[in-house]
Amino acid sequence: MAAAGAVAALAWGEWVNRRWSRALVANGGGAAAAVVVLGYKNPRATANFVNRWRVRAGIRSIGTAAEHETCVIFSGGAVGSSVPEARLMAGYARSVLGFEGRVLLEERSATTWENIANVLPLLESADRIKIVSQPAHALKARAYLRRQRPDLAERLVRAEDYRPGEWLIVKPLLALHGVWTLRGLTADERKPPRRTAG
Repeated sequence: MAAAGAVAALAWGEWVNRRWSRALVANGGGAAAAVVVLGYKNPRATANFVNRWRVRAGIRSIGTAAEHETCVIFSGGAVGSSVPEARLMAGYARSVLGFEGRVLLEERSATTWENIANVLPLLESADRIKIVSQPAHALKARAYLRRQRPDLAERLVRAEDYRPGEWLIVKPLLALHGVWTLRGLTADERKPPRRTAG
């Protein structure tokens, strides 16, 4: 019984995170893309585990074919320390991962709503917009973009912040936290779009 319960919890965590990663996105076209990586509270002078993972997920969201057309936007203010989360993430991307692509920093935000509000001017020229974080948090940010700028929200496409088996053991906990985090979203903001045949 215990083993069956554990398997069920893991399967549920996997399913709900996958579902969130596909909500409020479309199959947008166009060359120019913006990848927005949302910061996480960081009390130290170097990027913590969560921010390091988000940077890696952001870079893999670029896609090799579109790398020269993509701008990575790191967003996050000095919430946990005197150094903005955006700067810590950018430093990790450059110095540890060797990322040499185009980077912009948004260093004032203290909340997810502010993350979106403050990156809006940086998204105007993007044909495709990808928001990177844990799936529930990224979905919340996409919903906020739709509320603040529905025209830009039409350009949202999937990021590579969900992969089967990644974070497997903690996905049920992330899912529980996500259910609580997303309680303010409407039903149509939480579910993936219906796929039409043809």
